[in-house]
Amino acid sequence: MKREHFSSRLGFILVTAACAIGLGNIWRFPYITGKYGGASFVILYLVFLVALGLPIAVMEFAVGRASQRSTALSLNLLEPKGSKWHWFKYATISGSYLLMMFYTVISGWLLYYFVEMAKGTFQGLTADQVAGEFTHLLGNPAAMILFTAAIILISFGICAMGVQKGVERVSKVMMSMLLFLLIVLAVRAVTLPNSQTGLRYYLYPDFGIMFEIGLSECVFAAMGQAFFTLSIGIGVLSVFGSRIDKSHSLTGNALYMGLLDTLVALLAGLIIFPACFSFGVEPDSGPNLLFITLPNIFNVMGGGRFWGSLFFLFMVFAALSTVIAVIENIITFVMDLTDCSRKKSVAINFVLLLILSLPCIFGFNLWSGLQPLGEGSTILDLEDFILSNNLLPLGSLVFLLFCTCRYGWGWDNFYKETCIGKGLPYPRFARKYVTYVLPVILLVIFVSGYLSFFK
Repeated sequence: MKREHFSSRLGFILVTAACAIGLGNIWRFPYITGKYGGASFVILYLVFLVALGLPIAVMEFAVGRASQRSTALSLNLLEPKGSKWHWFKYATISGSYLLMMFYTVISGWLLYYFVEMAKGTFQGLTADQVAGEFTHLLGNPAAMILFTAAIILISFGICAMGVQKGVERVSKVMMSMLLFLLIVLAVRAVTLPNSQTGLRYYLYPDFGIMFEIGLSECVFAAMGQAFFTLSIGIGVLSVFGSRIDKSHSLTGNALYMGLLDTLVALLAGLIIFPACFSFGVEPDSGPNLLFITLPNIFNVMGGGRFWGSLFFLFMVFAALSTVIAVIENIITFVMDLTDCSRKKSVAINFVLLLILSLPCIFGFNLWSGLQPLGEGSTILDLEDFILSNNLLPLGSLVFLLFCTCRYGWGWDNFYKETCIGKGLPYPRFARKYVTYVLPVILLVIFVSGYLSFFK
């Protein structure tokens, strides 16, 4: 079966960036940037993005492009004869399924809020009533199933059309609209009264805050955000690497992806902090920011129904772009593993993901008595912990060792693949760093994730 490739380099960059751009850019990055020193933290983050995230992103791309397969077969084709690296493919696909088990649910929340904001449901409500709307949604499994199913249906419908006509074409449109909405919303936010205070808090370099909080804590926060923002470690970037030609360097492509991902994160902060400070609301992070804090702000803002609808439309695009990218990885994995058609893989996985999303949904209502990580925790927390604290860092470590270890694919083969195509080359001097230093950093991130969790 001939492998379908992207029609252009731009399509590849936008699709991979769409995969990286997700909820973490909007509900986590602005918050920790403000908390850990503003622009000084951004500088630290960018350093770690280049030092930690992008080297492994290039490795995922290289494994995919060299093998022309997803992780279902790529490790089998590239590993030394008799080795067992290919067993890792089950961890990569498990990570993709696990991510979709809760990410599609959260995406459904965003779609629900876009519909309700457009209908004017939040107009005239008090702050407590706005918070109650989110509580009501979580307690309504039927509504959550309906909107989660809508997200899954839309995503699989796009992927069913193929790489060029579906995933690439739609991602180009969505990313263009996402960036347009971001700019429009950011311009509106910075023109609000007292927005300068929020901009100063967000963008003013304050190294004093970093030392006051603790430099080590700020460093770990920057390392964690830089590492997790690119969705590395579960083979999603690898499958897109298998669908790009060899005309341009993988390092240049990875750099463009990282820059676009960072641009969206920074622009999101230009919306959130001016708006919060303009209306005297404490900036928050996570679900509270999106589903309680911001709806309250839009509720008292002039034209808030319009601006709130635009914001949640932007959020739906951001979430859908990630869902489509990961679902394409799942579909391709099954196609490569079983040699079945795209339509069959779509049909099987559509039903499977509908079923797999149910535990996360029921964890907030019917199964709310299950608190797997302690009092107040949910099934979503468990799924996120398994993925973020285990599969992502350990998966990244496996890709790293596979591309640098002589018992794996090896540095020479990896470096040869990165040298193909015009553009920025992979730095040869980085060999000792990625072979001996970066694995230790990944293990430190893995251990620190557990330490902070138990703390």
